[in-house]
Formats: sequence, C-alpha cells, structure tokens
Amino acid sequence: MTEKMKNIDLPDGTTIPVLGQGTWQMGDQEKRRTLEIESLRTGIELGMTLIDTAEMYGDGNSERLVGEAIAPYKREDLFLVSKVYPWNAGRDKMEASCRRTLERLNTDYLDLYLLHWPGSVPLEETIECFETLMAKGLIRRWGVSNFDLAHMKSLLDIKGGSHVSTVQNLYHLGSRGVEFDLMPWLMEKHIPLMAYCPLAQAGRLRAALVDSLEVQAIALKRNVTPYQILLAFVLTKPGVLAIPKASTPDHVKENRQAADIHLSEKELAILDMAFPKPDRAVPLDIE
Repeated sequence: MTEKMKNIDLPDGTTIPVLGQGTWQMGDQEKRRTLEIESLRTGIELGMTLIDTAEMYGDGNSERLVGEAIAPYKREDLFLVSKVYPWNAGRDKMEASCRRTLERLNTDYLDLYLLHWPGSVPLEETIECFETLMAKGLIRRWGVSNFDLAHMKSLLDIKGGSHVSTVQNLYHLGSRGVEFDLMPWLMEKHIPLMAYCPLAQAGRLRAALVDSLEVQAIALKRNVTPYQILLAFVLTKPGVLAIPKASTPDHVKENRQAADIHLSEKELAILDMAFPKPDRAVPLDIE
C-alpha cells in the first residue's frame, strides 16, 4: 500500500511534496510525446504534483509538454517550477522570458521561478526583477539553482535576498558535495534543497552506483531496485526534496514507491562507507 506522500515546508509556510517530477530531455521527440504526457499525469495522480521544467529544456519543448500534460487538472492542485536563463535574468528581458514560459505552460502564474545558474547580470538586479514579477502576480515565489555556499551567502546579503524559497542543485549518492557546508547552512536558514538528478541520470553520471555491491545488497534485501535505493537515500535527508525524471508510467510508479522506503541507520552507514561525503569543501557538480 502506498503511504501518503511526505511533505516539506518552504520558508513562506507553503507545503509541497518531497517528491516531484523533473522534465529535462522530455518533449523533444514527437514519437515519445504521448508516453511522456501519460507519465507526468501518472505522477500527478500519485501525488507528485510538483513539476520542474525550464526555458532551456528543448528550447521550450519541455514547457509545452508540461502545459499539455497538466491541462485536465485544477491549476491550484499543482506546483509548477521553471527556470530562467542567466542572460534573461535582467530588467530588459526577464518579464518577457517569464511570459513566454507562462504561454508555453498555458498558465497565468508560476509557483516558483528559479535563476538557472549564476550569470553576469548582477544578483541585485535579478532579485529586483523576481520581486517585480511577484508583485505583478506572474510568479508566487522565486529561488536559485546551481548555487554553492558562497553564492548563497552573497545572495542573502542583498536586499530582498532573504526571500529566496529554495536552491536546486545536483545531489545524489555519488555526488555529495552539498553535504559538507551547503546543506547544514540551508537547514539553519530553513531553506530546502531541491535535488536534481537524484538517480544520477539512471546511473550514467556515476555508473558505479547501481552496480555497487552495497546498493545491490540493500535493494535485494528490500526487494526493490537499486534506483529506488538511490532515490530513498536522497529523500532520507532532512530539508531535501527530489525531482527525478521518469518518462514511462512504470518508472514514475517506481519513483513514487521509493518515497516510502525508510532506510535504516545501518543501511545509511553502509552507503556512507561505500560513497563517503567529502571531508572538505569541493566544487559542486553541475549537469
């Protein structure tokens, strides 16, 4: 039996599911469109109502796919996230960029709008633009992506920077750089981490993950897949939500089941030994 989806709170008190749906590389192949839409709708039905996309993904194709997939649902039951290119994150381009995203998604507002990665536009200007979009009702809240601790500290030193709702970074068992200093700092500030690529792109980013004896043994004992163990590991961490991509309904169902796996302290210790977190600050991985 599937448990009720666990939730996590954003700084403004909004409650969202700890497990959402990523859409990178979705919407690019017409022959897969029907299956991908079915997958997103399956996730929504299973409580994975947070859907993440970006204007970068397929040059808007992902946003169009999401727009079609969510059409049958009440907008207020969904939590839509998209990301703006750094070079569009200034006064002369951000609003137009946001409106194009909204048009592709066929919606009036975004629940969360992220700066995709740090760029050349001053953060002061980007924050000002985010706040303007909020005042106009085009977005409900904003955040950042691919920011390390130094970036986040700089962000919070800027007027309005404390309004940041989340940071979205790459995080999985084989890439634990965020655990050294960023995650403790985020916990202290009550800012959630949104983990992208929590399955390491089905193991492609770290091939040794799914083939490791430790992951295989835990999966075998629990009668689940190694990928479900990878996802459960990320979701075990407090203050973390995950947005894995799944382009088939069966894969979506597997991901949803992983949210109900509660890894024991012994299992976590085994995984820590096999894939230890860094003991010093390291450059964060980006995909």
